Amino acid sequence: MTEQVVEVITGRERRRCWSIEEKLRIVGETFEPGASVGQIATRHDLYPGLLFTWRRQFQNGKLSPAPEPLFLPVETPVQDLAIPGPRVEHSENRNSRHIEIELRDGSRVRVEDGVNLTTLRRVLAALRG
Repeated sequence: MTEQVVEVITGRERRRCWSIEEKLRIVGETFEPGASVGQIATRHDLYPGLLFTWRRQFQNGKLSPAPEPLFLPVETPVQDLAIPGPRVEHSENRNSRHIEIELRDGSRVRVEDGVNLTTLRRVLAALRG
């Protein structure tokens, strides 16, 4: 008769992927007064050594939340970056090539040769919005 062996794995044997937010939340628990790293590790079903590694990473600045986007106010003269109107003139001379866009209000925008079109589209789209 053949003997069958069944192995039951319990505890922290599986490999999990922790988000930065989860790691920071768990590490934060370890800095509370009277906190025990061992108890916190057990409660979250992870090895204390891993939790100590996360704490060290946090203290060295290697474990931190993703930086928030930084937006700064920018002021630009409206007539320089206005929404294009119906008339566009092309000009080529020896020294420069450009497109001049005359706007409905009579102001003009000159775009030199070599301008990054993606950036120009984004700026004009932002001004429309």
